[in-house]
Amino acid sequence: MFAEVAFPISSFQSFTYRIPRNLTNSIQIGSRVIAILGKRSVQGVIISLNTQSNYKGDMKSISSLVDDNPVLTAELWELILWMSNYYVAPIGQVMKTVMPNRLSMQYSPPKNWYAKPTNVLNEIDIEVLMKRGPKQYEILKEIRKTTGICRIASLKSPSSNLLSICRILEGKGFIKLYKQTSLPDVTGFSFDPIHKEIIFNQDQVKAINKISLALNKKKYVPFLIHGVTSSGKTEIYIESVRQVIAQGRTAIILLPEISLTPQIAGRFKAVFGDTVALWHSKLSQSARAWIWKRICAGYFKVVIGARSAIFTPLKDLGLIVVDEEQENSYKQDSRDPRYHARDVSLMRGKIHNAVVVLGSATPSLESYYNHIQGKFKYIHLPKRYGGAKYPSVHIVDLIKESEETKIYGSLFSKILLDKIADRIEKKEQVILLHNRRGFAPVLRCMDCGEVEMCPNCNVTLTYHRKESYLRCHFCNHIEKQIPSSCKECQSVNVQLAGAGTQKVEYQLNQQFPNTSIERLDLDTAKSGVNITNVLQKFFDRKIDILLGTQMIAKGLDFANATLVGIINGDTGLYIPDFRAGERVFQLIYQSAGRSGRGHIPGEVIVQTYNPQNPVIQCATQLNLRKYYDICLNERKALDYPPFSWMIRLEISGKNKNAVERATEILKKKLGNPPKGIGFLGPAFCYREKLYNQYRMQIVIKSQKRKDPNGYKLHQYCKNIINNRDSLKLKGNVRLIVDVNPVSLL
Repeated sequence: MFAEVAFPISSFQSFTYRIPRNLTNSIQIGSRVIAILGKRSVQGVIISLNTQSNYKGDMKSISSLVDDNPVLTAELWELILWMSNYYVAPIGQVMKTVMPNRLSMQYSPPKNWYAKPTNVLNEIDIEVLMKRGPKQYEILKEIRKTTGICRIASLKSPSSNLLSICRILEGKGFIKLYKQTSLPDVTGFSFDPIHKEIIFNQDQVKAINKISLALNKKKYVPFLIHGVTSSGKTEIYIESVRQVIAQGRTAIILLPEISLTPQIAGRFKAVFGDTVALWHSKLSQSARAWIWKRICAGYFKVVIGARSAIFTPLKDLGLIVVDEEQENSYKQDSRDPRYHARDVSLMRGKIHNAVVVLGSATPSLESYYNHIQGKFKYIHLPKRYGGAKYPSVHIVDLIKESEETKIYGSLFSKILLDKIADRIEKKEQVILLHNRRGFAPVLRCMDCGEVEMCPNCNVTLTYHRKESYLRCHFCNHIEKQIPSSCKECQSVNVQLAGAGTQKVEYQLNQQFPNTSIERLDLDTAKSGVNITNVLQKFFDRKIDILLGTQMIAKGLDFANATLVGIINGDTGLYIPDFRAGERVFQLIYQSAGRSGRGHIPGEVIVQTYNPQNPVIQCATQLNLRKYYDICLNERKALDYPPFSWMIRLEISGKNKNAVERATEILKKKLGNPPKGIGFLGPAFCYREKLYNQYRMQIVIKSQKRKDPNGYKLHQYCKNIINNRDSLKLKGNVRLIVDVNPVSLL
């Protein structure tokens, strides 16, 4: 027997190996194996089995089998094959993305010793113990403080040999020892169960009935739920999952940010208990192994998590929910394959004959257009749940205010400060959005204009006041020595410019010194536990003002938050990317939706230097249809998605000249494209250099009216990219294939 093995390498080539007799009956398609590749032992995956081989040379044998049983379902393997083809990525690399890093199916949680005080304790004996065995007495005192059983290793001990002392205490009848399995701690990533009494309104009932009808047919049906913020989409998700579980099937709930996971997990756990599993990048390796193993065993019925949760090996999958489906965080852009979890969800739904629900208050233009074209069943929720009123929104023209007050560069308008003070006095809560972290994003010479740049990236270094360093937000390069003079002209007139969340936090503390303020951004959210603690404190009303980046702008539900302030509504508006306006509109609209979700009416303050901009106008008027009509007309005129398919080919390398030469070679190989397919470029990317790599790109588009399924575009690109003999790019450069890119930056 022979096996074709794919390895997690950039080559599309697979390798033929002989199967040893002792493994003939164990190896299956999708099995993980160890085999010699070059001079190394590498883990690969079996992609086909054959009784014969055309290879005539000296053939190596598979060294060993990694797992006793397949760790993937047949449907998940089919999804891997589709991803490899669609995203033009080697099967081995797709497999590496789908499977958790260093997954061990042999993992078993460790067993630890626990102690429990006995019911009858003789006080005289305890006094004797205190005099004759002070170390034993101190440990016994610690154990008696705990309620229930106590883990031995967690005790504060005057001795290094805890267990021996505990055994002596057990012999004297003071305690009872137990050995129990310690499961990985995943409780820190979820709120306590959040129970709500739900009375569905008419719009929700209609939505549930439509989804229920599709679930009963057990066929693939895609839905787009377009509901205003606080319209009760989560309640619809829960009711749909309830029906799926009643049918003996399972469900995946995808969320765009880890920051959204704790609150929604708390809602689902209140209904479905311990059958809910969380899955995201902040989990420890042991927790990932334990959860994956339990999913394979059929213990969990619902998986909630970020992007990679779509690959969890649930059997009998009946429902996939992609909440806030417009979010760019669903797109993997750091390594191949550069997949989009929304598109993968739709394909996995097809494979499983499952219902797929895409939900958002601000759908992506692609999903909105698919609804117009009749590809998605459309559900509209036009009203807020429970009678909550939509907030009133105020635009503050910062230029006009500066002229009136003669105060320039202030972060807070007078109306925003007054509204914050009013809410604090009323014991209500405030959410402030500023989508830029750090203290100041620019260090500039005021004489020659020179800006402090990252040596590895073509971006400015951001000053972080708390840590007192300059930092690149791409490659994490840090300069601890802050320049006191300009490197170009030696002028000492260097100043920090702009504002990040740290600066906003600093000025907030100056304005409101006796107020509880917390900041939530990538600098403070270094672990899932940190995120959960901050959000739980805000939920419990222990925080007055929550300041953060876009991670707090959507999906969160805090009934006592009655004011949302957007510090600078223009952030990101003029980035040279065709989706820039759409992103800013969605961010403002979603942020506004965090206000007034309870019985108290809410307000939103949007500060801007461009109050007449159509993006700002439509977002503050909460007029989605008007803005999307404008945007669709622009995209159609320029032949951008959703009216075209797009593949971005990026060439990157350390040598700028080599990158330029390789890009010209690629352009020549592409030749004259078929009718309906066109190029943009080649050109340097907007961020010309990142991670010490120069970057150029060629964007290839095909018109949907001439290429309805994108087949012509895919085939055209694959014929060139997969043909490694023809496509030889010299100069130690890398080719990146990005199918359906969310950004051209």
